[in-house]
Amino acid sequence: MTCSIRKWNLSDAPDLAAALSNPNVQDHLRDGLAYPYTVQDAQEYISAMLCSDATKTFAFAVVAEGKVTGSIGVFRQENIHRQTAELGYYLAEEYWGNGLMTQAVRQICSFVFEQSDILRIYAEPFAYNIASCRVLEKAGFTCEGTLRQNAVKNGKVLDMKMYALLKGNTYATTSGN
Repeated sequence: MTCSIRKWNLSDAPDLAAALSNPNVQDHLRDGLAYPYTVQDAQEYISAMLCSDATKTFAFAVVAEGKVTGSIGVFRQENIHRQTAELGYYLAEEYWGNGLMTQAVRQICSFVFEQSDILRIYAEPFAYNIASCRVLEKAGFTCEGTLRQNAVKNGKVLDMKMYALLKGNTYATTSGN
């Protein structure tokens, strides 16, 4: 199975809402998302991404089999970290384990490094989320360490991992899974 990333369309809202209305997906994400996640919530998010500053926010739909299967974004940081950006992503549960997110991560990192002055892209998955850590490793990211007791999610204090990819160390978007 292969995927591509593309700019969001308002017509993607139902697929986005379906993916985020799954507690198994939301359990791996930061807090702040509505549950259940409605089509209106999705429309508001998509509108915000379409209106965002294109030099600071790189937000895309992940598409496979003609359907939006997830979301991926790279978000520029500020001040002394202005050439650093944070990566975030999720995939609808029915598409987990097919290598789609590794492909999407490679694609967005290549895009951001080619189209901007970003030098470093980092991600902070929960340490228990082995699948997400593996996505980053397969996409060429280096684990720089463990951020101990760095988050509270669902009433649990959790460690997070710090992964980073530096400009010039990217995989080609045609690399395999």
